[in-house]
Amino acid sequence: MRRRRTINGAIAGAAGAAVWAAQEHVDQQLFGVPYSDVELLGKAVTRGPSWPAAGVALHVLNGALFGAAYANARPFAPVPAVGAGIAAGLTECFATWPLTRFVPTVHPAGNDLPKLWGSRPALAQAIWRHALFGAVLGLVEERLNADLTAEPPTVVPVASNGHGDLAAAIQT
Repeated sequence: MRRRRTINGAIAGAAGAAVWAAQEHVDQQLFGVPYSDVELLGKAVTRGPSWPAAGVALHVLNGALFGAAYANARPFAPVPAVGAGIAAGLTECFATWPLTRFVPTVHPAGNDLPKLWGSRPALAQAIWRHALFGAVLGLVEERLNADLTAEPPTVVPVASNGHGDLAAAIQT
């Protein structure tokens, strides 16, 4: 069952990343920031004309990996699916946003990309994108794994002292 949950989560994450990539041109106009995650990823691996395809592929792959992890953590979150997805997406956003400070100096195309660190509109755009991704992730994962919701979460062998429950560990 865990394999199916993981695959379904990967599909949901890929769907969320695809929706994100598809709407980037719209949010660039709304937020007034020409930033594109597809461009950031694509130009990290090639500066040639194939960067858009590479960027979409990497973005969808990242979404799939995130979705696979999310799907396995989801049974432990006592909140509705959309809320859990949005929370996961925003957690990733705020965890990685400080790294945008290094894009100009570390990224191969850093000088060609818009300045993100210190830009409030760029941060608002990132928050929007991660919330959208999380909502799609949560909705799709919930539907794909609907028949697995009755599956009890895997018992984590932990004792009240926080070190672990030896009896439970031996049984597994």
